[in-house]
Amino acid sequence: MAVVAMWKCDRDNAMFDSKKAADAHDKILELAENFSLLLEKQVDGISEQDAENIGLLLSKNKDVLIAACKGKPELLLNIGSESAEDASNVTPLAAQA
Repeated sequence: MAVVAMWKCDRDNAMFDSKKAADAHDKILELAENFSLLLEKQVDGISEQDAENIGLLLSKNKDVLIAACKGKPELLLNIGSESAEDASNVTPLAAQA
């Protein structure tokens, strides 16, 4: 029987086949959490779920946001039109048996 090393993100229990991928995912979730908290403080009436969804959207597209803030706002229009990020290295816990 072979042993396969896996890394687990404690924020959402996602599993990864490399430490680098797990760390990158954890950083995205940490940034998303802080975006969510900012939105909840600054936007009256926003639901927690909406703040989380927006936080994840902003976090996953941070490079596009940075470029937009540096003078290329048209890049924001491409968010969502590109193919989804490759999540092939993520293994949900429920899939492991």
